[in-house]
Amino acid sequence: MHPAKSFRIEDRQTLLAFVRSHPFVTIAAAVGGRPFTAQAPVAVRELDFGEVALDFHLSRGNALAPYVVQGFRAVALATGPDAYVSPDWYGSDDQVPTWNYVSAEAEGLVAPLSEVEFVALLDDLSAQEEARLAPKTPWTRDKMSPGRFEAMMRGIIGCRLTVERLEGTFKLSQNKSEAERAGVVAALGDHPVAGLMRG
Repeated sequence: MHPAKSFRIEDRQTLLAFVRSHPFVTIAAAVGGRPFTAQAPVAVRELDFGEVALDFHLSRGNALAPYVVQGFRAVALATGPDAYVSPDWYGSDDQVPTWNYVSAEAEGLVAPLSEVEFVALLDDLSAQEEARLAPKTPWTRDKMSPGRFEAMMRGIIGCRLTVERLEGTFKLSQNKSEAERAGVVAALGDHPVAGLMRG
C-alpha cells in the first residue's frame, strides 16, 4: 500500500464493495521458505461478530494447495484501473511522472473450507459472476450431468482467508491542486481512472 495518508482508504464497507467489484485477486504467501502467488476469484463473507473472510479455491496442482490444510498467512490483492500520469498534464513546473491506481489488500490466515462451505462457495461464485451477465439466464450446476460437479470438485480445494488487516490505496492525485487534477482528468479523457478522479 502507498504510504501517503492522502491515498489511504480504511473504511471497511468501501473496501469490501471494491473487492466485490474486483473479485479476481492475487494471493501472495511465503511458505516452505519460498514466495508464491496464485490468482483466484473470491467471494466476500461478512461473518458473525464483525469478522470478514475471502473464500476462494485453488487447483490441487497449485503450488500453494499442499499448504492449505496446515494453514498459512497470505495477502490478497484486488486491483482496479490504473493509469500513467505524465508531468506535462499538471500544467505546472517541477512535477514528476507517476501512476494513479486503485487497490485493496486483505491479510490473514488461509485455512481449508468444510465441504458444505466449499459447495456454497462454488455456487455463490457462479451466481456472483452470472449476475454480471444479466439479462442472460444464469448458469447453475443443475445443468451438469449427474456426478460431474462432484468429480470436478476433487481437482480443487476450497480456502478461506480470514481477514485481519484490510486497507486500500485509491491514488487519484489527491495531493495535487484542483487545477492540476483537472489537467490529468482532461488528458486521460474517457479512461476509467479519469472517471474515478471525477467521482
